[in-house]
Amino acid sequence: MKKKKKVGVRELYNKDSLKANKELWGEQESDFSRRGFLSSSALLAMGTLLGGKIVFGENMPSDLIPAGLKDSDKEFSIPGKSGDLIILNDKPWNAETPPHLLDDKVTPSDIMFVRNNGVPPENINVSTWKLTIEGESAETTKSYTIAELKSKFNQYTYKLTLECGGNGRSEFNPVAKGNQWTLGAVGCSAWTGVRLKDVLDDVGVKSNAVYIGYYGADTHLSGDHNKVVISRGVPIAKAMEEEGLIAWSLNGEDIPVMNGYPLRLVIGGWPASVSGKWLTKIAIRDKVHDGPKMDGYSYRVPKYPVAPGTKVPEEDMKIIESMPVKSLITFPKSGAIVKGNRSFEVRGHAWAGDLTVNEMYVSIDFGATWKKCSLEKPANRLAWQHWKIQVNLPEEGYYEIWSKAVDSEGKAQPLIVPGWNPKGYLNNASHRIACKRIDV
Repeated sequence: MKKKKKVGVRELYNKDSLKANKELWGEQESDFSRRGFLSSSALLAMGTLLGGKIVFGENMPSDLIPAGLKDSDKEFSIPGKSGDLIILNDKPWNAETPPHLLDDKVTPSDIMFVRNNGVPPENINVSTWKLTIEGESAETTKSYTIAELKSKFNQYTYKLTLECGGNGRSEFNPVAKGNQWTLGAVGCSAWTGVRLKDVLDDVGVKSNAVYIGYYGADTHLSGDHNKVVISRGVPIAKAMEEEGLIAWSLNGEDIPVMNGYPLRLVIGGWPASVSGKWLTKIAIRDKVHDGPKMDGYSYRVPKYPVAPGTKVPEEDMKIIESMPVKSLITFPKSGAIVKGNRSFEVRGHAWAGDLTVNEMYVSIDFGATWKKCSLEKPANRLAWQHWKIQVNLPEEGYYEIWSKAVDSEGKAQPLIVPGWNPKGYLNNASHRIACKRIDV
């Protein structure tokens, strides 16, 4: 994938102020050219970059570069996120984390990847935010404020791995449609909230319950507030697991707006798309949930192996459930230079959907031989596991370091991209980084 060039604020405004407003603040040209002024959400984003609220911002013309930025070459980024994220799309926002920045055992909130389908809500009022539980398989309908959730139910914190189902899509050939994620649409942070199962039990789940489906407050890209952006879910058995959360906190702080503030589902081990953001409603269904992006080719793969480029009938697609075993090298950064014959540490993380990782290996000879790594147990179920190993490069020259995890059922990562599918899901091929030894 061709990496987007990072552009400084001043350079962007000098080229095209209207485009700058769109790129930096998410404004649609038709909106700000008609009004002549920026929206409240754009002013909030601009204030984040400037370091504070823009007083009288409603009077600032949309084509005016802020004086506080007119001499700046600071690179633009997603509000609330590190500028080191790689932006794949800005309408909606989608961005991934370079692997070497995921070295922390707990992923910091400012580098947690962003995968949005619509436009996040504006003017969020936490005190009036409500979550409604209903559905044909609910004993009753109940609504809860966030304060009521906090006071009525026990609170839990779990480290949970969230990974986009399309992480690694860019490696498929022929190219699969969708955001061309490389490896950084994954993270494992500490989420705090109440158990989904406790809230469902409080409402009452009928014996005929099959699935739950979520609904959020994000707006469809068309601007139609009556059109649902995405509404996915999980079988009732998955929803009733101990680790499934209705969360309001990420690493002890409010969830970033781009990751679902003020309330979201967090269901580890399955595609992150089942963990609905800006959560306002959960439906308890008596059938497989049929919301937007639950049918067709969305988050589905063929029921049988297909040749690359094959057009697969919709009826032959199945819903993705547990994610496959996978690993990531977070240190050293790809392209590292090692001076002389010295030992150095290679480390990273491994995860396996609903399962655990039992063994972890690395190779420096293109998979001819493998060395076993030290592997930690997960902090809790559905958290990734940390591994490390000391490596020596025997002579001067170019090397590749490959990683391979083996799950608790004995399944190992493939060395090449696995079965092609129309939307490029579930690529769990070995991670490879470049390394060079030089003798000086």
